Amino acid sequence: MNKALRKAIIAGNWKMNKTPAEAAALASSIKSLAAQRDCQVVLAVPFVDLAAVGEAIKDSGIYLGAQNCHWASNGAFTGEISPQMLVECGVSHVILGHSERRQYFGETDETVNRRLLAALEAGLHVILCVGEQLSQREQGITREICAMQVKIALGGVTREQMERVVIAYEPVWAIGTGKTATAAQADEVCGAIRQVVEELYDSSVAQALTIQYGGSMNAGNAQELLDQPNVDGGLIGGASLKGEDFAKIIAAASR
Repeated sequence: MNKALRKAIIAGNWKMNKTPAEAAALASSIKSLAAQRDCQVVLAVPFVDLAAVGEAIKDSGIYLGAQNCHWASNGAFTGEISPQMLVECGVSHVILGHSERRQYFGETDETVNRRLLAALEAGLHVILCVGEQLSQREQGITREICAMQVKIALGGVTREQMERVVIAYEPVWAIGTGKTATAAQADEVCGAIRQVVEELYDSSVAQALTIQYGGSMNAGNAQELLDQPNVDGGLIGGASLKGEDFAKIIAAASR
């Protein structure tokens, strides 16, 4: 991390876990455990938990996040949620392009771009997920895959809007598997992503961009990963469902 240049952000992606009552209890625990921190914290929770978690973290400085949104403001899109709906629910951040959305729900680089543009237009901060499959890493095309995903997703995004974009590098082979990219691997790809952003915009935009690592970051390996110069935070899955473990990751990012 380089806090002199950019924000350290730890975001919890709760995925499809926790009822509203359970979510409120976990959020309250995190609020207490992470009261002393020197990084931004985002809790990205299921849609049905937004109200309960929003109330639980009120006035704490913790940001409320969602896990996806549609590109349309309204219409015949059964089961979808618009960016404007999220804003009115008190949401400030939204995760877009997560590998599980791509794998299970048919999202593409192009639809991720449409969602991202709509979210930014509505005033949301976006955590954009990019990352390679295991076969792509073995083929030696990790940089090319991540560069393509970044370039397509950021199509039409202005310099000013980039101030509300965070990129999360999530090697797909390390998500929920217990496998983690080494600190050197994570830093290398995060650095390559920063270079792509510099090519798209300029050095000032690239150096101000927060790039998280997402892929089985936990209380045990967080410090080593966060000590890397191009790793500015974490998008945390399983460990964010355990208050004490998540608080340890926040503490690592606060050093």
